Amino acid sequence: MSKATAVLARRITWAGSKQSYLTAVLLADRDLVDDCLRAYAYFRWADDTIDLGLLDRAGRSAFIERQKNLIDALYRREHIEGLCPEEHMLADLIAHDHETDSGLRSFIYNFMAVIAFDADRQGRPVNRLELSQYTSNLATAVMDGIQYFIGNGQPYPETRDRTLAVTGAHITHMLRDTQEDLAAGIVNAPEEYLLFSSNGYEMHTDRFPLWVEQRVKEARACFRAGKAYIDSLDVLRCKLAGVWYCARFECILSAIARDGYRLRAEYPERHCLSTWLKMFELGFIVSVNHLAGRVRSTWVRSDPRVVLASKISLPIFHAK
Repeated sequence: MSKATAVLARRITWAGSKQSYLTAVLLADRDLVDDCLRAYAYFRWADDTIDLGLLDRAGRSAFIERQKNLIDALYRREHIEGLCPEEHMLADLIAHDHETDSGLRSFIYNFMAVIAFDADRQGRPVNRLELSQYTSNLATAVMDGIQYFIGNGQPYPETRDRTLAVTGAHITHMLRDTQEDLAAGIVNAPEEYLLFSSNGYEMHTDRFPLWVEQRVKEARACFRAGKAYIDSLDVLRCKLAGVWYCARFECILSAIARDGYRLRAEYPERHCLSTWLKMFELGFIVSVNHLAGRVRSTWVRSDPRVVLASKISLPIFHAK
């Protein structure tokens, strides 16, 4: 099934996210490109199934339970019959994972926890602790996935700020989707900032913008610390993936601030040409700085007495 699942994964990923598709094809390790696409495509399918295909709680719970059991069985190397095409993508993905505690295993289990939370929270308010754990699972999954598929085997530093850029992105993602999610019965904010009416939960007119402002400030702080971690990495392709991932969301934070922290239903800024051009600009700057850093390190190793006049680098992360 490997060839068939690779073709299916490319189709789903291209339709779901052009940026994710290009990141996988351009930046993932050559022998892991298809698995990177399978990983995105499987969870894209699972998320869409929860959001669009299964309208009742019982159906969502049964789906999540099946997927959890399937993951466990596949990691026990059991042969499973009756898989749908999307589940075959998962089977091929796990079959290629030969490490005991791989980043891929962490990615799969943490991302399934994210999907399970999404399935369970529809129609009910959530508390701060739940939202924090939700974001932690997502941030761990994404960063472990990036560092598994890009520069696999590299000694990436395990510091506390490792997942903060993804944390900032997820906070932004939830703010961006708040109106759409509320209409679907999915609540991304603590209950004290909401009003309950006959139509379900709605944003509190006075309180909600204050909470949004707090979340925007939190996201920006996470981006600052997380991007410093990304800038410290030795693998250029991983740096590029991180920079592009952040840029996709930071333009939304700026738009929310310009709107006085009142959320819109749509944020076309993330799809506009200027955002893509900014991403290409950032990619160029990151590449130049990375190569300049390599040259400086080589000079220092060859002659520590050299005084480097080239220590001034291009500003990677300060473009608005």
